[in-house]
Amino acid sequence: MSQARSLPQSKEALLKSYNKKLKDNIQSMLVNFEEIIKLARMDEDSQISKYTQTEEDQYEMQVRAANIVRAGESLMKSVSDLKQFMILNDFPSVNESIIRNAKNCKSLQQDLDNKLTSLRDEMAIDLFELEDEYYSSAFK
Repeated sequence: MSQARSLPQSKEALLKSYNKKLKDNIQSMLVNFEEIIKLARMDEDSQISKYTQTEEDQYEMQVRAANIVRAGESLMKSVSDLKQFMILNDFPSVNESIIRNAKNCKSLQQDLDNKLTSLRDEMAIDLFELEDEYYSSAFK
């Protein structure tokens, strides 16, 4: 809760709205599932014909199943939104990643600079030896 208090007002309100959506969607899934289970009741004598009652129950199950799917999709969208929120608003982690990448690049640069320097020195020595051989050669 201390982290929530340190967040700005808008972020805290956004997190509260995500929490409310989460509770509403789970409640919707639960209620619709319970109602589908209730539809699997034993036949009762009623004034409605069996075929009509079956059609009505089937239609209600389809609607409730669609409500469950809608609530599930809404939950998946909320998860995606929360991931995006955390990625975009997790500045300490982003800064740490940038610093780590900068250190890796600097160490790689230093390593390459050292290799290039040693290569330059070896080439200079070889070139000096070749020039010495060329200028002291009798076959000029």
